[in-house]
Amino acid sequence: MMTRYNPVSAAGSDEQRIQYKLRELTALSKIGEALGAPLELESIAHRVMEILYQEMGMRRGTLALIEESSGDIVIVSALGMSVEARNKGRYRPGEGVIGRIVCENRPVIVPNLGNDPHFLDRTGARTEEKDHLAFIGVPLKFKGRVLGAITADRLFDDKTVPLEEDLRVLSTVASLFGQAVELHRLHRAETQALKTQADNLEAQLKAQFRIEDMVGNSPLMHQVYESVASVAPSRATVLLRGESGTGKELVARAIHINSPRARAAFVRVNCAALPETLLESELFGHEKGAFTGATQSRQGRFEMADGGTLFLDEIGDITPTTQVKLLRVLQEMAFERVGGNQTIRVDVRVVTATHRNLEALIADGRFREDLYYRLNVVPVFLPPLRERREDIPLLVEHFRRRFCEENRREMQFSESAVWELMHHEWPGNVRELENAVERLVVMSPAGKVGGETVAKLLSMMPQRALSGPVEGVSAPASALPGAGPVGRPGAGRASLKMGVEAIEREEILGALNRCGWVQARAARLLGITPRMIGYKMRKYGLEPDDPAVLPVSRGGADDN
Repeated sequence: MMTRYNPVSAAGSDEQRIQYKLRELTALSKIGEALGAPLELESIAHRVMEILYQEMGMRRGTLALIEESSGDIVIVSALGMSVEARNKGRYRPGEGVIGRIVCENRPVIVPNLGNDPHFLDRTGARTEEKDHLAFIGVPLKFKGRVLGAITADRLFDDKTVPLEEDLRVLSTVASLFGQAVELHRLHRAETQALKTQADNLEAQLKAQFRIEDMVGNSPLMHQVYESVASVAPSRATVLLRGESGTGKELVARAIHINSPRARAAFVRVNCAALPETLLESELFGHEKGAFTGATQSRQGRFEMADGGTLFLDEIGDITPTTQVKLLRVLQEMAFERVGGNQTIRVDVRVVTATHRNLEALIADGRFREDLYYRLNVVPVFLPPLRERREDIPLLVEHFRRRFCEENRREMQFSESAVWELMHHEWPGNVRELENAVERLVVMSPAGKVGGETVAKLLSMMPQRALSGPVEGVSAPASALPGAGPVGRPGAGRASLKMGVEAIEREEILGALNRCGWVQARAARLLGITPRMIGYKMRKYGLEPDDPAVLPVSRGGADDN
């Protein structure tokens, strides 16, 4: 039958009591370490139950929590219980032994499960041996609020001390675990709120700039978006600088789509993929018979892009001869086809891109300085992925959705998996991350991608040297305070919380700057209340750089 907690003195010899205390201290020490690990709640609970079994002999340790959506009590982790059995463990408050622990908010000892009518054995995990098992369970609480229950079994012949001693140990574990559960729920809620906010901001930015597949809300990416918005309506030539895989073509397309030329053609040429003879024909076209194989006249890319935008990728790889001809086109918007003598005039907006150090090429005599100045009218720097690590979770989620849909798979990435991806250097930038996520979605067993799976994949990837920032180009400094490499998963929840707060601070600061530090406007932009933004400003010590700007809005016309 079920009994209330009634502590008694430990039976057995002094040596038995001393050994029990030593095992207890060892178990609590290991449990403290487990609770501090940056793992998901289910993994932490499983480790705690393993420790209770290994050190204290408590079998089939179980963590059951109140489900916030339904109010039911569900088993979220259970040692020595199959997934199918665990999924059956769902109780209403007051139903079964676990339901009564939660409903009555008191610890319970069942000396013999086989004789207790309240024991439902809904999971079916103890059918054959329940007549030889005792059961202990305690409520899991945080600040007086019941969150669930922790339970364990004890074989009769394993009992060298009274069950009350086991109950005392389990109560101590529950008091430690309650805080971990609450912190996990708060973190999950904050992460979801931040993700929702980031998704809303991303949707607004995409609606404004229409940058397909370009994801990121970091300060550096906001500078890129602002540059696109500023330069797109003009006719100016744009030079995109950045490492390979940073998304230069996406930015070039965004400039075109947001320009008055959006309805005309967007034509792309990879200058590094063609030898000089073919590149000239590709750009300017050729006449029939101009060279062997030229069986008919052909338009070049400049003609195809007439009225639209021509994107010349890897412009730093063209030869000096092609540089001279390209310079003339940029100056006069006129050229002749290869083998022809008729001058063709076009109206083309030119956007170029390179990962090369053009300044060093000029110094070596391999790139014309006058062409450089023609191309570098409006430079836009695209940051490498390692300098905007706070965007990696958004990128991972973006690619996960796409590849799951393409491959008709259901796959989630665990928190530890995202941490592993965040601390990798990604010399191939977003393109390399995209490939890695696709591989994980396709090759991983259905369900969830964990940190160990990601770490194994990253260890198998070739370790290339980082290409580093483009020399001679000053990348915009990140406004992120203390910006630097993201800590490894071992940094714990404190590091994760600091990272989340840093991102939140930058989102609020960016909104305030865009709204002239009018709090009501910034709050509407972020989708929060003016009272909340005022609280956040005090929390992060945000003040305008210009003392003439009032940081607090009092309402009125400026709020409309």
